[in-house]
Amino acid sequence: MRVFITGATGFIGWELTARLRGAGHQVTAWVRNESKARGLLGPEVGLASAPAGLREAIAKADAVINLAGEPVSAGRWTTSRKQAIVESRVKLTSAIASAIAQSRSRPAVFISASAVGYYGDRGDEVVEDDAPPGNDFLGNLCRNWEAAALEAAQSGVRVFIPRIGIVLGADGGALTSMVLPFRVGMGGPLGSGRQYVPWIHLEDQLAVMMAALEDRRMSGPMISAAPNPVTSRELAKAIGAVLHRASFMPVPTIALRILLGEAAAMVLTGQRVRPRRLEQSGFIWRYPMIAGALTDLLRRGRG
Repeated sequence: MRVFITGATGFIGWELTARLRGAGHQVTAWVRNESKARGLLGPEVGLASAPAGLREAIAKADAVINLAGEPVSAGRWTTSRKQAIVESRVKLTSAIASAIAQSRSRPAVFISASAVGYYGDRGDEVVEDDAPPGNDFLGNLCRNWEAAALEAAQSGVRVFIPRIGIVLGADGGALTSMVLPFRVGMGGPLGSGRQYVPWIHLEDQLAVMMAALEDRRMSGPMISAAPNPVTSRELAKAIGAVLHRASFMPVPTIALRILLGEAAAMVLTGQRVRPRRLEQSGFIWRYPMIAGALTDLLRRGRG
Protein backbone atom coordinates (compact mmCIF):
# COMPACT_ATOMS: atom_id res chain seq x y z
CA MET A 1 0.00 0.00 0.00
CA ARG A 2 1.21 3.54 -0.78
CA VAL A 3 0.78 5.65 2.36
CA PHE A 4 1.09 9.43 2.62
CA ILE A 5 1.66 10.70 6.17
CA THR A 6 1.93 14.10 7.83
CA GLY A 7 3.62 14.50 11.21
CA ALA A 8 6.02 11.67 10.36
CA THR A 9 8.86 13.11 12.47
CA GLY A 10 6.72 13.46 15.60
CA PHE A 11 6.46 11.14 18.60
CA ILE A 12 3.72 8.93 17.12
CA GLY A 13 4.49 9.60 13.47
CA TRP A 14 8.12 8.47 13.60
CA GLU A 15 7.17 5.14 15.19
CA LEU A 16 4.23 4.69 12.81
CA THR A 17 6.39 5.39 9.77
CA ALA A 18 8.83 2.68 10.88
CA ARG A 19 5.92 0.29 11.48
CA LEU A 20 4.49 0.99 8.02
CA ARG A 21 7.87 0.41 6.38
CA GLY A 22 8.31 -2.81 8.35
CA ALA A 23 4.96 -4.04 7.06
CA GLY A 24 6.07 -3.49 3.47
CA HIS A 25 4.17 -0.28 2.73
CA GLN A 26 5.61 2.51 0.58
CA VAL A 27 5.66 5.72 2.64
CA THR A 28 5.82 9.36 1.60
CA ALA A 29 6.00 11.99 4.33
CA TRP A 30 4.89 15.63 4.22
CA VAL A 31 7.66 17.61 5.95
CA ARG A 32 8.79 21.20 6.51
CA ASN A 33 12.55 20.53 6.51
CA GLU A 34 13.57 17.83 4.05
CA SER A 35 17.21 17.55 5.17
CA LYS A 36 16.23 17.13 8.83
CA ALA A 37 13.46 14.68 7.94
CA ARG A 38 15.80 12.62 5.78
CA GLY A 39 18.12 12.14 8.75
CA LEU A 40 15.22 11.04 10.96
CA LEU A 41 13.26 8.90 8.51
CA GLY A 42 16.00 7.34 6.39
CA PRO A 43 16.44 7.04 2.62
CA GLU A 44 13.52 4.67 2.01
CA VAL A 45 10.82 7.23 2.88
CA GLY A 46 9.72 9.61 0.13
CA LEU A 47 9.49 13.29 1.05
CA ALA A 48 7.16 16.07 -0.09
CA SER A 49 7.08 19.67 1.09
CA ALA A 50 5.70 22.18 -1.44
CA PRO A 51 1.91 22.66 -1.89
CA ALA A 52 2.15 21.04 -5.31
CA GLY A 53 3.94 18.13 -3.67
CA LEU A 54 1.01 17.68 -1.29
CA ARG A 55 -1.46 17.29 -4.12
CA GLU A 56 0.85 15.05 -6.13
CA ALA A 57 1.57 12.75 -3.19
CA ILE A 58 -2.11 12.43 -2.27
CA ALA A 59 -3.00 11.60 -5.89
CA LYS A 60 -0.62 8.65 -5.70
CA ALA A 61 -1.65 7.43 -2.23
CA ASP A 62 -3.82 4.46 -1.31
CA ALA A 63 -4.09 5.81 2.25
CA VAL A 64 -3.51 9.20 3.91
CA ILE A 65 -2.61 9.56 7.59
CA ASN A 66 -2.70 13.03 9.16
CA LEU A 67 -0.82 13.47 12.46
CA ALA A 68 0.58 16.98 12.01
CA GLY A 69 0.06 19.80 14.48
CA GLU A 70 1.84 22.23 16.79
CA PRO A 71 2.33 20.74 20.29
CA VAL A 72 -0.59 21.62 22.54
CA SER A 73 1.30 21.04 25.78
CA ALA A 74 4.39 23.15 25.07
CA GLY A 75 3.76 26.06 27.42
CA ARG A 76 1.09 28.70 27.99
CA TRP A 77 -1.72 29.24 25.51
CA THR A 78 -1.03 32.78 24.41
CA THR A 79 -3.20 34.25 21.66
CA SER A 80 -0.49 33.61 19.07
CA ARG A 81 0.09 30.03 20.27
CA LYS A 82 -3.61 29.26 20.13
CA GLN A 83 -3.71 30.53 16.58
CA ALA A 84 -0.70 28.41 15.62
CA ILE A 85 -2.24 25.32 17.24
CA VAL A 86 -5.52 25.78 15.39
CA GLU A 87 -4.02 26.62 12.00
CA SER A 88 -1.51 23.76 12.10
CA ARG A 89 -4.38 21.31 12.47
CA VAL A 90 -7.50 22.71 10.86
CA LYS A 91 -5.87 24.49 7.92
CA LEU A 92 -3.68 21.56 6.88
CA THR A 93 -6.47 19.02 7.37
CA SER A 94 -8.78 21.11 5.19
CA ALA A 95 -6.05 21.34 2.54
CA ILE A 96 -5.69 17.55 2.55
CA ALA A 97 -9.45 17.05 2.20
CA SER A 98 -9.47 19.55 -0.66
CA ALA A 99 -6.58 17.78 -2.41
CA ILE A 100 -8.43 14.48 -2.06
CA ALA A 101 -11.56 16.02 -3.62
CA GLN A 102 -9.56 17.41 -6.55
CA SER A 103 -7.65 14.20 -7.21
CA ARG A 104 -8.70 11.87 -10.01
CA SER A 105 -7.31 8.91 -8.05
CA ARG A 106 -8.45 9.02 -4.43
CA PRO A 107 -7.18 7.11 -1.40
CA ALA A 108 -9.32 4.37 0.09
CA VAL A 109 -8.99 5.79 3.59
CA PHE A 110 -8.11 9.07 5.29
CA ILE A 111 -6.99 8.64 8.92
CA SER A 112 -6.93 12.01 10.67
CA ALA A 113 -6.01 12.34 14.33
CA SER A 114 -8.11 14.11 16.94
CA ALA A 115 -8.03 13.95 20.75
CA VAL A 116 -10.21 13.08 23.74
CA GLY A 117 -10.00 16.78 24.55
CA TYR A 118 -12.97 16.92 22.16
CA TYR A 119 -15.23 16.12 25.13
CA GLY A 120 -14.03 18.86 27.48
CA ASP A 121 -13.99 18.40 31.25
CA ARG A 122 -16.45 15.62 32.15
CA GLY A 123 -15.62 14.89 35.79
CA ASP A 124 -16.72 11.37 36.83
CA GLU A 125 -19.12 10.94 33.90
CA VAL A 126 -18.46 7.87 31.76
CA VAL A 127 -17.91 9.29 28.28
CA GLU A 128 -18.55 7.22 25.16
CA ASP A 129 -17.87 8.05 21.51
CA ASP A 130 -21.11 9.88 20.73
CA ALA A 131 -20.98 12.25 23.72
CA PRO A 132 -21.19 15.94 22.70
CA PRO A 133 -18.10 18.14 22.48
CA GLY A 134 -16.91 20.48 25.19
CA ASN A 135 -17.11 24.23 24.82
CA ASP A 136 -13.54 25.05 25.85
CA PHE A 137 -10.48 25.69 23.68
CA LEU A 138 -9.63 22.01 23.12
CA GLY A 139 -13.25 21.03 22.54
CA ASN A 140 -13.69 23.71 19.88
CA LEU A 141 -10.32 22.89 18.34
CA CYS A 142 -11.14 19.20 17.98
CA ARG A 143 -14.63 19.88 16.64
CA ASN A 144 -13.27 22.10 13.85
CA TRP A 145 -10.33 19.75 13.21
CA GLU A 146 -12.68 16.79 12.77
CA ALA A 147 -15.08 18.76 10.59
CA ALA A 148 -12.20 19.57 8.23
CA ALA A 149 -11.28 15.88 8.00
CA LEU A 150 -14.87 14.78 7.38
CA GLU A 151 -14.97 16.97 4.28
CA ALA A 152 -13.12 14.10 2.58
CA ALA A 153 -16.10 11.80 3.16
CA GLN A 154 -18.00 13.83 0.58
CA SER A 155 -15.51 12.49 -1.99
CA GLY A 156 -16.46 8.91 -1.14
CA VAL A 157 -13.37 8.28 1.02
CA ARG A 158 -13.62 6.38 4.30
CA VAL A 159 -12.59 8.81 7.04
CA PHE A 160 -11.39 7.45 10.38
CA ILE A 161 -10.86 9.91 13.23
CA PRO A 162 -9.19 8.43 16.32
CA ARG A 163 -9.83 10.62 19.37
CA ILE A 164 -6.52 9.83 21.01
CA GLY A 165 -5.83 9.76 24.74
CA ILE A 166 -2.45 10.56 26.28
CA VAL A 167 -0.01 8.29 24.46
CA LEU A 168 2.51 6.63 26.76
CA GLY A 169 5.83 5.60 25.24
CA ALA A 170 9.28 4.71 26.53
CA ASP A 171 11.18 7.30 24.51
CA GLY A 172 9.51 10.69 24.54
CA GLY A 173 5.93 11.85 24.84
CA ALA A 174 4.09 12.66 28.05
CA LEU A 175 5.52 9.84 30.15
CA THR A 176 9.05 11.24 30.02
CA SER A 177 8.01 14.44 31.80
CA MET A 178 5.65 12.57 34.13
CA VAL A 179 8.34 10.39 35.66
CA LEU A 180 10.99 13.07 36.32
CA PRO A 181 9.59 14.16 39.73
CA PHE A 182 9.29 10.53 40.82
CA ARG A 183 12.95 9.83 40.11
CA VAL A 184 13.93 12.50 42.66
CA GLY A 185 11.35 11.39 45.23
CA MET A 186 8.87 14.23 44.59
CA GLY A 187 6.23 12.48 42.51
CA GLY A 188 2.51 12.75 43.07
CA PRO A 189 -0.85 13.58 41.52
CA LEU A 190 -1.65 16.87 39.82
CA GLY A 191 -4.10 19.18 41.54
CA SER A 192 -6.87 17.32 43.34
CA GLY A 193 -5.82 14.01 41.79
CA ARG A 194 -9.48 13.17 41.13
CA GLN A 195 -9.49 14.06 37.43
CA TYR A 196 -9.43 11.14 35.00
CA VAL A 197 -6.49 10.58 32.67
CA PRO A 198 -7.45 8.86 29.40
CA TRP A 199 -4.33 7.05 28.23
CA ILE A 200 -3.08 4.52 25.68
CA HIS A 201 0.18 2.60 25.28
CA LEU A 202 2.08 3.62 22.14
CA GLU A 203 2.03 0.04 20.87
CA ASP A 204 -1.77 -0.02 21.04
CA GLN A 205 -2.07 3.36 19.33
CA LEU A 206 0.12 2.14 16.49
CA ALA A 207 -2.00 -1.01 16.26
CA VAL A 208 -5.15 1.10 15.96
CA MET A 209 -3.65 3.06 13.08
CA MET A 210 -2.41 -0.03 11.29
CA ALA A 211 -5.77 -1.79 11.65
CA ALA A 212 -7.62 1.27 10.33
CA LEU A 213 -5.78 1.08 7.02
CA GLU A 214 -7.92 -1.83 5.91
CA ASP A 215 -10.69 -2.42 8.48
CA ARG A 216 -13.81 -0.71 7.10
CA ARG A 217 -15.49 -0.97 10.50
CA MET A 218 -13.12 1.76 11.63
CA SER A 219 -14.93 4.78 10.25
CA GLY A 220 -15.86 8.16 11.67
CA PRO A 221 -14.81 9.40 15.11
CA MET A 222 -13.81 6.74 17.66
CA ILE A 223 -12.21 7.06 21.08
CA SER A 224 -8.66 5.69 20.87
CA ALA A 225 -7.69 5.07 24.49
CA ALA A 226 -7.29 2.16 26.85
CA PRO A 227 -10.56 0.74 28.22
CA ASN A 228 -9.48 1.43 31.81
CA PRO A 229 -8.86 5.15 32.45
CA VAL A 230 -7.34 6.12 35.78
CA THR A 231 -7.42 9.20 37.96
CA SER A 232 -4.33 11.36 38.33
CA ARG A 233 -3.90 9.95 41.84
CA GLU A 234 -4.11 6.36 40.58
CA LEU A 235 -1.63 7.12 37.80
CA ALA A 236 0.83 8.64 40.27
CA LYS A 237 0.52 5.61 42.54
CA ALA A 238 1.12 3.25 39.61
CA ILE A 239 4.22 5.15 38.44
CA GLY A 240 5.58 5.19 41.99
CA ALA A 241 4.99 1.46 42.38
CA VAL A 242 6.86 0.57 39.20
CA LEU A 243 9.77 2.90 39.98
CA HIS A 244 9.76 2.09 43.72
CA ARG A 245 9.46 5.79 44.50
CA ALA A 246 7.18 7.92 46.65
CA SER A 247 3.97 9.17 45.04
CA PHE A 248 2.38 11.34 47.71
CA MET A 249 3.54 14.88 46.82
CA PRO A 250 0.75 16.54 44.81
CA VAL A 251 1.39 19.56 42.61
CA PRO A 252 -1.02 22.25 43.90
CA THR A 253 -3.72 23.46 41.54
CA ILE A 254 -2.77 27.09 42.13
CA ALA A 255 0.84 26.41 41.14
CA LEU A 256 -0.24 24.80 37.87
CA ARG A 257 -2.57 27.68 37.07
CA ILE A 258 0.19 30.22 37.72
CA LEU A 259 2.69 28.26 35.62
CA LEU A 260 0.45 27.31 32.68
CA GLY A 261 -2.48 29.72 32.76
CA GLU A 262 -5.40 28.48 30.68
CA ALA A 263 -3.30 25.52 29.49
CA ALA A 264 -3.45 24.09 33.03
CA ALA A 265 -6.85 22.71 32.01
CA MET A 266 -4.98 19.95 30.15
CA VAL A 267 -3.79 18.41 33.42
CA LEU A 268 -6.44 19.61 35.89
CA THR A 269 -9.44 18.31 33.96
CA GLY A 270 -10.07 15.00 32.22
CA GLN A 271 -12.39 12.48 30.65
CA ARG A 272 -13.43 9.07 31.95
CA VAL A 273 -13.67 7.62 28.47
CA ARG A 274 -15.00 4.25 27.38
CA PRO A 275 -13.91 3.31 23.83
CA ARG A 276 -17.11 1.43 23.00
CA ARG A 277 -16.84 1.75 19.20
CA LEU A 278 -13.26 0.49 19.21
CA GLU A 279 -14.35 -2.45 21.37
CA GLN A 280 -17.19 -3.20 18.94
CA SER A 281 -14.75 -3.19 16.02
CA GLY A 282 -13.03 -6.20 17.62
CA PHE A 283 -9.85 -4.37 18.57
CA ILE A 284 -7.90 -6.11 21.35
CA TRP A 285 -5.60 -4.02 23.53
CA ARG A 286 -2.18 -5.41 24.30
CA TYR A 287 -2.03 -3.14 27.36
CA PRO A 288 -5.54 -2.56 28.75
CA MET A 289 -4.36 -1.81 32.32
CA ILE A 290 -2.09 1.01 33.48
CA ALA A 291 0.08 -1.24 35.69
CA GLY A 292 1.02 -3.49 32.77
CA ALA A 293 1.63 -0.55 30.44
CA LEU A 294 3.93 1.23 32.91
CA THR A 295 5.78 -1.96 33.81
CA ASP A 296 6.54 -2.51 30.14
CA LEU A 297 7.62 1.07 29.48
CA LEU A 298 9.50 2.03 32.63
CA ARG A 299 11.36 -1.22 33.18
CA ARG A 300 12.99 -1.07 29.78
CA GLY A 301 15.51 1.31 31.33
CA ARG A 302 14.57 4.07 28.88
CA GLY A 303 11.38 5.49 30.36
